Amino acid sequence: MLRQLAAVTALMLMALPQLAAQTLIVEGVVSPAWVERGGKREPLAVGMTLRDKDRLHTGPGSRALLRMAEGSAVKLGDNAILAVDDLLEKRGADMRRVVTGALDVVRGAFRFTTGVFAKQPAERDLKIRIATVTAGIRGTDVWGKSEAERDIVCLLEGKITVEHGGKQFTMQEPLSFFIAPRKEKPQPVAPVSKQQVDQWSEETEIREGNGAFSRGGKYRVEVASTRDDNAAQQSRSKLREAGFPAEIATVRDGYGNEEYYVRIGGLAGAKDAQALAAKLKALGFAEASAR
Repeated sequence: MLRQLAAVTALMLMALPQLAAQTLIVEGVVSPAWVERGGKREPLAVGMTLRDKDRLHTGPGSRALLRMAEGSAVKLGDNAILAVDDLLEKRGADMRRVVTGALDVVRGAFRFTTGVFAKQPAERDLKIRIATVTAGIRGTDVWGKSEAERDIVCLLEGKITVEHGGKQFTMQEPLSFFIAPRKEKPQPVAPVSKQQVDQWSEETEIREGNGAFSRGGKYRVEVASTRDDNAAQQSRSKLREAGFPAEIATVRDGYGNEEYYVRIGGLAGAKDAQALAAKLKALGFAEASAR
């Protein structure tokens, strides 16, 4: 009887909805960046949950830091495109949490590192596709990039299974890399220098003073203020189309007059707010100021 009850319970747990909703969450951004969903674009913002079939775009000088449910980090460099495909969390046969799916790096640099955030018991069965190269990920630290002329995969730590041109092989030597030129034969796996790794890693890191948004960020940029609601809405829309998560705050004075403030909040520090204000001024938002 107990065995039957355990079996039924296991089947019921396995039948629970797959937990796709909180599988990939935005933890940090340097704008401009967007998420494309259902044919529409909106600015990428901290706290946003990425869904299956979403496409993430980063602009010039942009970065993105994403957190997977089991604690892994996905980092993106500028001018990158990441497509989320069949990404979900489910229960395996032994009731362990399993994160499965594919991340397609259509363009640009990325880094995938396990255990960056709080570790939670889970298994991974992920594939990261870098244009012509596919890397099977379970527990590792890997950097890669899709360029016009070639695709690069660099193993920093751990072990990955690589597929390219119908062939499959394993990379398990730390600080080794594989290059697949578009118009030539792939190069053999080779060691990579720490200097080169440091240079590549900078392409995906969020640094202080670059205009970064973070959880709990208390700084903001005031972009414009007006008593014209339509003008405020136009400024907000223009900023959001450009990849900046602008919002409107309404303040009423003692006479009942309303002032509309177009602002961008959630910046990690004062230097980040100053950097964003300077970037917005260069884009034509002359009143932008750090607060």
